[in-house]
Amino acid sequence: MNQRSATVLEPHIPHQRVSEGPFPPPDSTPSGPSRIARPSTTWRVLIVENNAHEAEALARGLRRHGHEVDSVATGGEALHTYESADLVLLDLELPDIDGLEVCRNIRQACDVPVIAVTGRGSELDRVLGLQAGADDYLAKPYGFRELMARMEAVMRRARPQAPLAGTIDHGPLRIHAASRQVTLDGVRVELTRKEFDLLYLLASHPDTVIPRKRLMQQVWGDSWSRRTVDTHVSTLRNKLGASTWITTIRGVGFRFGHG
Repeated sequence: MNQRSATVLEPHIPHQRVSEGPFPPPDSTPSGPSRIARPSTTWRVLIVENNAHEAEALARGLRRHGHEVDSVATGGEALHTYESADLVLLDLELPDIDGLEVCRNIRQACDVPVIAVTGRGSELDRVLGLQAGADDYLAKPYGFRELMARMEAVMRRARPQAPLAGTIDHGPLRIHAASRQVTLDGVRVELTRKEFDLLYLLASHPDTVIPRKRLMQQVWGDSWSRRTVDTHVSTLRNKLGASTWITTIRGVGFRFGHG
């Protein structure tokens, strides 16, 4: 059997029949094991998958659980996109660059979590994937619930942070540190883990210019990329509805402002 043709099993949808593959149909009752708790925070997930059908099925399932999803089909695209992601789901069978090499390049550049999701299921393949820098390895075909559980576990291990304290209020903007939630005019603003960390750091030092390098070190670790910071700042401005919330100080960094 060609495992590349196997499709990802998605979460249970009422009235949709799931009968193909080695996995039993999910429990159809609301309290059954098919229920997957929504994560306390959302992530920007990059799917690197050459099979368009599998990529779309996976993206659809992740979006149902509140995550932001980008999808690319080649290793080259992955190496130009991963810096804006909180988590990478990497197929190792890509048309241009071997997935192991893509994984090595990502790991050499930064510590963004990577889960290899691939049809290569032998013990040697798993060993090579983990040695290349993958944080976890999942062979196709697999169940969506298992993938979600593995994603949660990997993200718990990735750069655990001490709980933040207090609430920051700036006019209509409220940043709830303990719950990691942001509201604007009483309406919740959905942010990824990195977006929240970036906003909290800036808002914790109002009217202070914070250099890009400090932002990169405190939010992303020791890896350095100007584009990563700029991409997240741009996304934050869009979500907050005004560029004035974060001011760019050319050649230095960013300063938290007022919407």
